[in-house]
Amino acid sequence: MKQAIRALTLATYVLYIIIMIFTVTAVYSASQLGLDLTKKAQLSTSGGTLTLSLPFAVENKGFYDIADLNITTVLEESEGVLVSNSTTLVPLIARGDKVDATHNVSISLETMSSDTLSRLLFNDTDFDIVLILATKYAHVIPLRISINSTLEWGAPLYNLALGEIPLPAFHNISHVKVIVPLSFENHSFFHIEGTMRTEIINTLNQIVGSATAQINAPPHVGYSTKLEMLLPISATNLKEVRLYFDTSAFSYGPLVMPIG
Repeated sequence: MKQAIRALTLATYVLYIIIMIFTVTAVYSASQLGLDLTKKAQLSTSGGTLTLSLPFAVENKGFYDIADLNITTVLEESEGVLVSNSTTLVPLIARGDKVDATHNVSISLETMSSDTLSRLLFNDTDFDIVLILATKYAHVIPLRISINSTLEWGAPLYNLALGEIPLPAFHNISHVKVIVPLSFENHSFFHIEGTMRTEIINTLNQIVGSATAQINAPPHVGYSTKLEMLLPISATNLKEVRLYFDTSAFSYGPLVMPIG
């Protein structure tokens, strides 16, 4: 009986030593994780999606494999509405290996055209960013790191405004010509290219005039145009202008702007 107890005590002691060695080496391995985020980020737009590509490299200098490396970026606008949730998974980084990968943060500009986020088309703000890195060492020990930051957002249609509409000019026996000045500033970091359709509505909610203009607004540049349209001479009691945007990055409308 004493021999059995002595053997059990010895086995427990050996197991304790093994666990301590494993824990110490695993902690040391965690400190030897090399994460390189110095490569230049790339920005692209395609199909109404804005993608920020962040190249990174992970070097495993420890004693154990790194499994299921998960990088997640959560973007929320200042009022807490979710803008983007993007995840990149690296299944395995063997000990001694280095892996190059890219984390893509995708923002749907069509989503920004929704009722909850359409203000982002017209107003600058800051995005709240949560960067989460989670992994397992030796397929056993979980590690999770969370980093909070902010990202400036520039509105593509910042300060969109109608200028003063001059008195209609006589065009022919049945129509007058109206000029509608319009301007905005592209504070975003992508090019806005497409068309803008404008309608003039009277108090009876009837369309009495319309025009379509091409938009070509590079990033961080002001844009202005004068929309010319013909209205019937009988058109009176004009109420509002309705704008419809159809660009390579997003579609939105109607934006209703009162006249006068």
